[in-house]
Amino acid sequence: MAFLGARARCSAAAAAKVAQRRRLAEDARGPPSPPGSQRAALYVHWPYCEKRCSYCNFNKYIPRGVDEAAVRRCLVTEAQTLLRLSGVRRVESVFFGGGTPSLASPHTVAAVLEAVAQATHLPADSEVTLEANPTSAPGSRLAAFRAAGVNRLSIGLQSLDDTELQLLGRTHSASDALQTLAEARRLFPGCVSVDLMLGLPAQQVGPWLGQLRELLRRCDDHVSLYQLSLERGTALFTQVQQGTLPAPDPELAAEMYQEGRAVLREAGFRQYEVSNFARNGALSTHNWTYWQCGQYLGVGPGAHGRFVPQGAGSHTREARIQTLEPDNWMKEVMLFGHGTRKRVPLGELELLEEVLAMGLRTDVGITHQHWQQFEPPVTLWDVFGASREVKMLLEQGLLLLDHRGLRCSWEGLAVLDSLLLDLLSQLQDTWRQRTPSPVPGG
Repeated sequence: MAFLGARARCSAAAAAKVAQRRRLAEDARGPPSPPGSQRAALYVHWPYCEKRCSYCNFNKYIPRGVDEAAVRRCLVTEAQTLLRLSGVRRVESVFFGGGTPSLASPHTVAAVLEAVAQATHLPADSEVTLEANPTSAPGSRLAAFRAAGVNRLSIGLQSLDDTELQLLGRTHSASDALQTLAEARRLFPGCVSVDLMLGLPAQQVGPWLGQLRELLRRCDDHVSLYQLSLERGTALFTQVQQGTLPAPDPELAAEMYQEGRAVLREAGFRQYEVSNFARNGALSTHNWTYWQCGQYLGVGPGAHGRFVPQGAGSHTREARIQTLEPDNWMKEVMLFGHGTRKRVPLGELELLEEVLAMGLRTDVGITHQHWQQFEPPVTLWDVFGASREVKMLLEQGLLLLDHRGLRCSWEGLAVLDSLLLDLLSQLQDTWRQRTPSPVPGG
């Protein structure tokens, strides 16, 4: 029954979905769910993979056997509990991430969506995204996910070079990737995102740009470019440390990124976030919630969330992390209704630091209206209007501060990390000057 309900919701959503995406692309004003709002996004973590990729240090597990019915019951229970605790009345998007959620049964996806729809309002045009790897997503399975209520796919292609895919520990070939992409576009036209990695050991600019151009001949309306990050504890990190692989060249990676974003711009893509590019309004509305510091609930082992637990009588936004290990998480869900392991109340300054750091990742930046939704004691003009450091960044053409708000220029987006240190420091200094110390003489 849940499966059929989700199918009806999916088929009813197509036209409204396009309109919703266009509205977001055109105005993109402020957070969809400010602190204390009754709206939120929902992230669902599926922690299992077929194998661990050589670069990955995410919270994922290679199981000997998964009792999916038990996992499904716990995902449903935790979603219901957190929706009740948060007081959320409307879920604006759902994202199934991992791990490899395309390894889960479509019935699990349908059960979670049905539980959300029963506990709160899940509009027909809500974006429901599933991360998929080419090898776990044949056409018939993708069709079943569509029937379960998924209306957007995020495909982890990573590379169109078989040697690079082997280096990354991927289980698919370039041919598998392109075949899955073609099938996904047939089933989810205009709603397929693909990931491409850059900055791999021994990778060169020319061949990588060739991959990007080949992808542009085959892809849909959303592309994400991610630079390889060598994480301690991964196989790739060990190989580089031992000298069996050359260390990635950061200057070459920077050149790939700059050249790549120029190629995407020429192809009609808008760089709406540091790593994300869309055309025809195909922005990720779920990820936009993160970047605009909206509320989101994290369900599943190791999932993160940010929301005001109004159901518990609180008025303070919290950062929440669920228990990492799946078996322990399931025990806690069965005992308490949720597996929240860590709760960190966010102070006013901490929240504004998040608003600044996340908002500047987007091409819209932080509008004055958006900033005021978090009820700060200082305006953007108060913080940055008289700053010498900011004035230098404005003169260099890296930053813009005007009647719209604060944002990076095209050039500034590419070097955001180097700008943030000064901007966060300026916010902290202004905060100390404008807000009284709780300690006498402090």
